[in-house]
Amino acid sequence: MPKPDSLHAMLSEGQGRISVGRAKEVAALVQAQPKMFPRLMECLWDEDPGVINRAAHALELITRDGQPGPIAQLNLWKTSILGLLPEAKENKLRWHLALVLPRLALTRAEIARAVEALQSWLEDDSSSIVKTVSLQGLCDLTRRDPALSPMVEDLLRIHSRSGTAAMRARSRILLKRREK
Repeated sequence: MPKPDSLHAMLSEGQGRISVGRAKEVAALVQAQPKMFPRLMECLWDEDPGVINRAAHALELITRDGQPGPIAQLNLWKTSILGLLPEAKENKLRWHLALVLPRLALTRAEIARAVEALQSWLEDDSSSIVKTVSLQGLCDLTRRDPALSPMVEDLLRIHSRSGTAAMRARSRILLKRREK
């Protein structure tokens, strides 16, 4: 069993704040040893932006396939994650949170908080990737709250014409999926 600080040490490795570093290894380690999940989550509030970004990357990888165990652990942190949304300044943290949010079991009020954060990130000019995955997150949230569909479809139509190249492409893909 790795020492508790070894996970943090692994996340500290990387060239620069947006480097993937050993995030995939960390994800595999946490999946193999679920008791380490809280250590990973704590790294989302680290002082080192690189650690934060790599922890978010690992979290997104762990929860990507929707396995019940990791999703249940993620839901234990739901309140903390929702509280992190307005504080999240790192673009890589934002883009991974945008993908993770729809995986949470959210109430209507919590969905509203998530939508508010994702919409604010759409208005932030600092990252095309954050804007693009925010659209994806909003679209994914409509599965939890279908009442969001008209607003999300309007956003997708707008950004399919006037967003960045990535936003236009993702919006068109999401609109086609919604039509099916």
